[in-house]
Amino acid sequence: MGMFKRWGRFAAALLVAAAISNAWAADAAAPAAPASAPTAEADKKGLDDRIQDVKADVIRLNRDLLVLEEELLFPASTQVAVFVSMDVGKMFSLDSVQVKLDDKIVTNYLYTPLEVDALHRGGVQRVYLGNLRTGEHEIVAFFTGKGPHERDYKRGTTIKFEKGSDPKYIELQIKDSQAKLQPEFEVKVWQ
Repeated sequence: MGMFKRWGRFAAALLVAAAISNAWAADAAAPAAPASAPTAEADKKGLDDRIQDVKADVIRLNRDLLVLEEELLFPASTQVAVFVSMDVGKMFSLDSVQVKLDDKIVTNYLYTPLEVDALHRGGVQRVYLGNLRTGEHEIVAFFTGKGPHERDYKRGTTIKFEKGSDPKYIELQIKDSQAKLQPEFEVKVWQ
């Protein structure tokens, strides 16, 4: 796994070096301007434009390398992803989430007020991405925050699921229960 990361960084560095050397080669190959033209200002503007183009190329290459790295490290046949979402969430103010997969803590996440606000507006956050072998697995999630009447609240939810050869997407959803006047925590397994 470390070999792929090192190879990705090495490939990115080679691509950046190639892009910069192409920009310099183009600058060196440009014909000299007549002596009467303001060459310093024009050269500076042209170089700035080329630098911006190289930066844009580097950003695109970095994005492509990250996608490739994710595909190599987390193939679809072993991939599992865990997401957190909120449906209304007026009865619970989320502070943190802890996720255990097969009795092993895979993530602890503390939320900022802006992140909680984004979840309230319909956002979904991926809190874990990893590999699992096929077979039966158990996920346990603990939610901490402020519940009804501003009391500290810690709840957990558990689900067992079967991992096949397809990727698994698991959603940890926080919902308000108007009947019980308290939050509910559901786990949905998506195919």
